[in-house]
Amino acid sequence: MLIMRLIILFALSFIHWPLGTSAAPKSELHETDVFISGEGDYHTYRIPSIIVTLKGTLLAFCEGRKRGTSDTGNIDLILKRSVDHGKTWSAMQVVWDDGQNTCGNPCPVIDRVTGTIWLLLTHNLGVDREVQIVDGASQGTRTAWLCKSTDDGVSWSKPVEITKDVKRADWTWYATGPGIGIQLKNGRLVVPCDNKVAGTKARQSHVICSDDRGATWKIGGVVGPNCNESQIVELLDGSLLLNMRSYQANNRRMISTSRDRGETWTPPVEDPALIEPVCQASILRYEHADDGKPPPLLFSNPASTKREKMTVRASYDQGKTWPVAKQLHAGPSAYSCLAILPDRSVGCLYERGEKSPYEKITLAVFSLQSLAAAPAE
Repeated sequence: MLIMRLIILFALSFIHWPLGTSAAPKSELHETDVFISGEGDYHTYRIPSIIVTLKGTLLAFCEGRKRGTSDTGNIDLILKRSVDHGKTWSAMQVVWDDGQNTCGNPCPVIDRVTGTIWLLLTHNLGVDREVQIVDGASQGTRTAWLCKSTDDGVSWSKPVEITKDVKRADWTWYATGPGIGIQLKNGRLVVPCDNKVAGTKARQSHVICSDDRGATWKIGGVVGPNCNESQIVELLDGSLLLNMRSYQANNRRMISTSRDRGETWTPPVEDPALIEPVCQASILRYEHADDGKPPPLLFSNPASTKREKMTVRASYDQGKTWPVAKQLHAGPSAYSCLAILPDRSVGCLYERGEKSPYEKITLAVFSLQSLAAAPAE
């Protein structure tokens, strides 16, 4: 009998327990550098976005900045694909290169019925800086664009301009995402954006929506002031939660809710639990139940008043509280984007470095259980 027990224990030691299930959670944090600044044809890689296709392929987007870290100038929109849960990545693919101009702010969203991947983007002349666009002193303006892939991200359509449909006449600055959009239970596609109002320079968040599977887009509700880059999540009761970069004095994220699919929003308020250094962040609903608990919300950002301490949090009460947190990187870090991988593990694609947050873009992968086991800060 003793020999038989030893044999069973030996055999069990070789079983691979899948991440994200209730069985034997793995606590390891696995990290892979996806974009390293200075490699390839680009000085700096910034503004990460990651999405998982219906076939389980990971698509990692970012901006490839040719000459430096600046938000303006010669910037291309680039992509890498992974078919093995982020362990290895394809060669870099240029989705949009418009010469010396700025192509960026990736914000993809997937139609779960057709599998089409819609990619929302913004564009401006490379010679124009944000302050000039806001002041009306630029040669051009910020424009909104759309392209798509119907072959799992292998190829992309030529970007088409949709500015007239999604940008009001008195908006100067305009940005899609960055991060991801979502599809609601009823099929509506919703993409978070932000803008500035002419004459006032007021910062606002807003959403754009499509009710015909991405064929046409319109402006939804607008939220402000003192907020801009945002991400959105659908709650269990069908309401929407918009989580926004804040320019208030208290270094806390701002939130707003909608009960009409993004057509209108409540006045923004601060979330006292979510400290921020005025930076982009990510929020995502984990789609799988966890040991009888409701599916949690996940949130990532630099949990500091400086761009450092990239941290992922979990909420089991639809964003009212954030009782657990897992720090991914103690050093410099900035923008991030969350994803749920095909094996139910959590992925966080984020900017990080040792001296600067913009040295590389890394994918961190870990189980939900390892996050849930971490105490709040």
